[in-house]
Amino acid sequence: MMECIEKQAAQAVEELLQAAGLQSGDLLVIGCSSSEVMGQRIGKGSSLEAAEAIWAGIAPVLRRSGIALAVQCCEHLNRALILEQADAERFGYEVVNVRPQPHAGGAFATTAWAHMEHPVAVEHIRAKAGLDIGGTLIGMHLKEVAVPVRLSLQQIGEAHILCARTRPKFIGGERACYCAELK
Repeated sequence: MMECIEKQAAQAVEELLQAAGLQSGDLLVIGCSSSEVMGQRIGKGSSLEAAEAIWAGIAPVLRRSGIALAVQCCEHLNRALILEQADAERFGYEVVNVRPQPHAGGAFATTAWAHMEHPVAVEHIRAKAGLDIGGTLIGMHLKEVAVPVRLSLQQIGEAHILCARTRPKFIGGERACYCAELK
């Protein structure tokens, strides 16, 4: 089952990066309920094994693409985010002092912390795209105009997934001209 979860996670991220048009240096947010991945209710069956499988699927894709990753913690850490210190500094995010653990932050945030070179936590980001695995509510961490992205798969493990990309706001009304490449 873990091999299947790993493959699904890799496929989901690859499809999202392509559909969202992300480029090297862009920021992607992922929220993940390992409980939902394993077929349980969110927060009721945290699985480090499932989190490791998802990490194993997404990390090589993101590394190859040069995409920065922010991993959303659970509600017990107020949905703080784990990312590399260099990315937090590059984007100008203020670091907060907390370290996730499976039941206060979640299994996936704990896994991200363990695998990142210099992990830090921040409270707020504005990502260009996001992957929500299991209904973790990542919308607060996306730029203002989020657009749903449909993938060829709808689940990772037993968890439903929702994806979004963002686009600049359209301003100026009916007399304005818009850039097709920014839609």
